[in-house]
Amino acid sequence: MNKSLVVIFTAIVLDAIGIGLIFPILPSLLQDVTHIENVAPYMGLMTALYAAMQFIFAPVLGSLSDRLGRRPVLLISLAGAAINYLFLAFAPSLLMLVIGRAIAGLTSANTSVAAAYITDISPQDKRARRFGLFNAMFGIGFIIGPVLGGVLGDHWLRLPFIAAAVLNGLNLLLAFFILPETRTPSREKIDLASLNPLRPLRWMFSMKSLLPIIFIFFVFSATGEAYATCWALWGSETFQWNGLWIGLSLGAFGVCQTFAQALLPGPAVRLLGERAAILTGVASACIALIVMAFATQSWMIFAIMPIFALAGIGVPAMQSLATRQVAPSQQGQFQGVLASAVSLASIVAPLAFSSFYFVVRSQWPGAIWLSVAIVYALSVPIVLGLRFEKPETAPAM
Repeated sequence: MNKSLVVIFTAIVLDAIGIGLIFPILPSLLQDVTHIENVAPYMGLMTALYAAMQFIFAPVLGSLSDRLGRRPVLLISLAGAAINYLFLAFAPSLLMLVIGRAIAGLTSANTSVAAAYITDISPQDKRARRFGLFNAMFGIGFIIGPVLGGVLGDHWLRLPFIAAAVLNGLNLLLAFFILPETRTPSREKIDLASLNPLRPLRWMFSMKSLLPIIFIFFVFSATGEAYATCWALWGSETFQWNGLWIGLSLGAFGVCQTFAQALLPGPAVRLLGERAAILTGVASACIALIVMAFATQSWMIFAIMPIFALAGIGVPAMQSLATRQVAPSQQGQFQGVLASAVSLASIVAPLAFSSFYFVVRSQWPGAIWLSVAIVYALSVPIVLGLRFEKPETAPAM
């Protein structure tokens, strides 16, 4: 593997670590700055804000890298991430934490630039493999992040941020000395319309037969946000987990999901077909969530991780089905629409699930997982009703 890919993949791992390391410590950190015991609404706000900044700035950074070159945009985002993590380490108030988390979301939007860089340096016959590694690096980072955050946070709540600042600083140095430019800066003006993150949604509504598939993607993405928003609060209040155990449980969840999505979807689709594979994933998730809702011992959560792993076959099977619903000439547009649906779910769902947890936590914290299972179940009749039609053609955006 060449040095440029090492730097790019390291940046992706660090982005994912930055997302995950805050999950085990965020409840305690928010309680520390707000002096309020029930911080569930603030958890939703922080998670949604991070996602919203990614949603808005991913196309901005991508377009800027087309105009200015990949290298300067990546260097600025890495430097901004390192400085911002130091800012979060010493932020004295809720307002400062909110500002810092917003900046963290902005700098983590550099994944679009990293993807463009990989495209620049990869021959067409190697792109699929390298983008597979791209996704694997994100999965690895998301496994490391919660564990690192939990271990360091038990020593000092702000220590994970200092560790992230150091790691991003080292990666900045690597990029500065090793990473070459792959795109000649353009003199053309930036098309401001292309920076509008809502633009793909207009195209979506012109293809009404695709709305059920897009809704399923929205549901799957929304349910995933519940874990990021409520897992740490629920684990602390139900099992008295400290930061280490919250991190280990999230790490175990990430390991199961990563292995399942890497190894199981292909055999599952061949054996069951796409529709049955999707429904198997939904059923596995609902079973695991119901067990979590009624669990009284922490070992039960680790025992059901293999069932969570089976839940991981649903999304790849859905992606496989989705690619056949539009013409080859519009695959890029369609994938952009799906990415927008995922981003919107990452903004809306944390606010909804954290608000629900705020209502039920004193009587039954586990009820949050029943609500997630119910949201999952909304996709079942739509999956059953899907028709495998000829690809549809829609106007370009």
